[in-house]
Amino acid sequence: MPNFYLPASKQTPEIDFKFDENHLSMKGESYPENAGAFYGRVMEELRAYLSGGSGRNIVVDVALRYFNSASTKLVFKFVEELDTAATNEGSIRLNWLFEEEDDMLREFGENLQEDFTSLDINLQETTY
Repeated sequence: MPNFYLPASKQTPEIDFKFDENHLSMKGESYPENAGAFYGRVMEELRAYLSGGSGRNIVVDVALRYFNSASTKLVFKFVEELDTAATNEGSIRLNWLFEEEDDMLREFGENLQEDFTSLDINLQETTY
């Protein structure tokens, strides 16, 4: 399966899915005018990749500095897809990156840990 890359824009995060390395990343800000259209393509690529087999050790890095309410729902669905696939994969590690003073993103990551127990979710402080 070919890798998938979307460069960051003013309103959308960089999406860098290196399927050949089992490494997926999403970083930047997310407040697209049409979140469904933007994330629809991302989700199609993710689902196609996850349906391609099991036994892989996948690492996912999510470093979103900001995301609006429409993006929140779609980021949640992204993580939900990973959690569903985690029962069939070797392992899926989600690194949730946030700045030290960003309590909102820290709490969102903590909620993901509580809701998605099949994933190995690692909360990591970072600087952008």
